[in-house]
Amino acid sequence: MVDNVIKKSVTSTGEEMSLLGNSKKVILALQHLIAMFGATVLVPIITGLDPSIALFSAGIGTLIFHACTKGKVPVFLGSSFAFIPVILTVKELYNGDLSYAQGGMVVAGLIYILVSFLIKKIGVERIQRYLAPQVVGPMIIVIGMNMLPVAFGMAKENLFIAAITLGTALTINFKGKGFIKQLAILIAVIVGYTVSYKIGIVNTGAIHKASILAMPSFRLPKFDLGAIAIIAPVVLAVFMEHLGDITTNGQVVGKNFIEDPGLNRTLLGDGLATTVATLIGGPANTTYGENTGVLAITKNYDPSILRLAAVFAVGLAFIAKIGASLSTIPTSVMGGISLMLFSMISLIGVKTIRNQEVKFNWKNIIVMGTILTLGLGGEYLSKKLGITIGIPINENVKIAGLSFAALIGIIINAVLNRK
Repeated sequence: MVDNVIKKSVTSTGEEMSLLGNSKKVILALQHLIAMFGATVLVPIITGLDPSIALFSAGIGTLIFHACTKGKVPVFLGSSFAFIPVILTVKELYNGDLSYAQGGMVVAGLIYILVSFLIKKIGVERIQRYLAPQVVGPMIIVIGMNMLPVAFGMAKENLFIAAITLGTALTINFKGKGFIKQLAILIAVIVGYTVSYKIGIVNTGAIHKASILAMPSFRLPKFDLGAIAIIAPVVLAVFMEHLGDITTNGQVVGKNFIEDPGLNRTLLGDGLATTVATLIGGPANTTYGENTGVLAITKNYDPSILRLAAVFAVGLAFIAKIGASLSTIPTSVMGGISLMLFSMISLIGVKTIRNQEVKFNWKNIIVMGTILTLGLGGEYLSKKLGITIGIPINENVKIAGLSFAALIGIIINAVLNRK
């Protein structure tokens, strides 16, 4: 009898611990959902695609990515900003019919898949040989620094609210302990939203107008060689973006995802996610720095939390009330949080250089200086000098910014540090 009581007690305690663990996962997943929401719906808002489909395809794409990468990489996929200019170009050329832009992005996703098979044949080891810390560190710095002006632009809409949100997140991050510390972003957003509501800058009209349930307007793509020729070359630019994001994510977690599960698998996941997303009417997908920033702050790297966030995103596409509620979060609140997220990414780049004990000899200084200069000041130099700093692919697409900086940095490092 005593044994039975003990067994029941142990079972009960185990169930309570399991419930507690599941509750924590749900809250952490909601935090990731909030981090990705703004950027994911912004792309369709700019281009004219359906925001509900963007949320649905982001969730499905993330689950596909995790399946391809054996559930090892804690990444969330959302709408890619790199495709915005070419989507708008195709939209204008084809009298507003975005189905042709979808067709171009489907082909772009298929090219990604082909590249993943090619890399598997070549071997990840050969590629990894060129990803030295003096290349990877500056790439990560550029990713974070390039996003900071965007975050500041969002924060400028109401600096007071942005400061309260950022201050709350920083205070919890530095002073908080245990699980509360992991909720720094979620708590900061709630505080920022509450203050915004109190001072009357939250417009809840969208919540009242939205129906409880709504079916996204899925649609099939159309294919035309002209549209494909405009959109497909973007793959050349986003490949380096993918490489930088996966490397950054690995540095945050402390694992080499280029090696295990392998760059071929991460590219396959990204390509399949983009193909599926664009087949049903969504934008192309990409790995999200916002969620990598959440990982860096919370120090919780459990991939299952990202998968749970993906399930929430899929559900959100059908629950219009919740989607409308999230859309009422003031831009300044998200700006304040984004300043913290992107700063954390840049700091990871600095830590990579320090922790890998990169020697500051003239060769490495040239490599790092080139990546930082081209990555952070490429557009400025182009305007100032009147020349194109990048590699034109066609009149609408060029490899520039981080993609161009990373490519040139890898080449210079391979030449200078041949051994």
